[in-house]
Amino acid sequence: MLTVLYGLLGLSIVVLIHELGHFMAARLVGIEVEAFSIGMGPKLFGLSRGGTEWRISAFPLGGYCRMKGEEGFKQALERKLEHIPAEKGSFYGEAAWKRILILLAGPFFNLLFAALLFGIVALVGLRVETLPNRIVLASDYPLLSGQTGGELSPAQAGGLKTGDWIVAIDGKPVKDYSDLQDLVSVNAQKELLFEVERSGTRLFLRLRPRLDKESGQGLIGVYAWAEPLVASVARGSSAAIAGLKPGDYIVELQGEPVKHSIDISSILAKKPERATIRIRRGSELLDFTLVLSYDSASSPLGLSFATITKEERAASVGKAFVQGWVESFEMIGLSVKGLGMLFRGVNLFKAISGPARITYLIGSATQASIASSGAAGLSTILSFLAFLSVSLFIMNLLPIPALDGGQILLSLAEIFRRKPLLTTTIYRFQFIGVAMILLLFFIATFSDILFFSGR
Repeated sequence: MLTVLYGLLGLSIVVLIHELGHFMAARLVGIEVEAFSIGMGPKLFGLSRGGTEWRISAFPLGGYCRMKGEEGFKQALERKLEHIPAEKGSFYGEAAWKRILILLAGPFFNLLFAALLFGIVALVGLRVETLPNRIVLASDYPLLSGQTGGELSPAQAGGLKTGDWIVAIDGKPVKDYSDLQDLVSVNAQKELLFEVERSGTRLFLRLRPRLDKESGQGLIGVYAWAEPLVASVARGSSAAIAGLKPGDYIVELQGEPVKHSIDISSILAKKPERATIRIRRGSELLDFTLVLSYDSASSPLGLSFATITKEERAASVGKAFVQGWVESFEMIGLSVKGLGMLFRGVNLFKAISGPARITYLIGSATQASIASSGAAGLSTILSFLAFLSVSLFIMNLLPIPALDGGQILLSLAEIFRRKPLLTTTIYRFQFIGVAMILLLFFIATFSDILFFSGR
């Protein structure tokens, strides 16, 4: 229940920021705002100030800014008027450029909000748990990857080998595995130059990440190399009962040598009932036998392995401000690339998230962040809200009728024609928009159903 509440709160904040942009721009250009509501549905409380009724409504689902004359289009349809009534001080009664300013203000406030949040994150610092920039080829472990021959993975085709260190991609430094993932995921089907270190030798290899049609991301067919150094042992787990401790280094499992955590996963994929394990503890080699359980979602051993923590923090408020805008525009670029992937054969039912899934993800991130507390938790929440705000910025500027972008398109058409559009023309345009939004809603809802059913 808390997950849903946190999620709704996060969505509501981002939507309210958007509506606040519309409100301030409307007041700036002299268009009357009849009501500004926090929440949707029946009014619970209202207070009139400055010609606007400020409301608290029943359902905590964002809010709205209702301008004078917004009902004009509906009235024109009902009365079969040629043009929408243009009453002074109303949305349709003012110049088209003023409407464009109002329509742009909502998305712009989302961008401004995202830059502010990213700036705060840069100032507070963001800690990320990741792994080294060393790789394991998925093709070396067919039991895990399902790759049993046939077409080579991009990593194989490009000449990568297990144990390689990825130093840079297209000249951009790769300091850890998350850097590798970030650069590969947004460059599907694009040739990339990998700078690789192998046994002290620098190599330059060309790879073309394949497009994963389930996620819309680029993949090359590698895992992260994680040293088999025990970081924690779950209470009551097989490893805890046997006596394993943090700091133990696994050297053998089932009599097979272990170089990294993927070796362990591959051996456990065969689902043995018992496991013999040899570890190094200080200068000693110790052997243990564990009874394994595969019922829980956690590792059968009950172990987690050591990661590396990277922390990024701006040196000053000024640099944090700049970083906030840089992050926002980088996020816009990534999102636009992601939209492009939707037209390249991606499974829309897997790649698009609906409102239920977004609410769940926001709520989950918030709960996890509250549990971790401190600066790290705050940074995670703010980063997620910033990402959502950028997404709303992009979505609302799409030239889809019924969204801000579609309304801007209509206003531009009016400017070029130098006269108002016919009501019937606007109706046809809006009808197409509603149909498109309903289709997207259906896809997103079905995607949510697949997500929550685990498919």
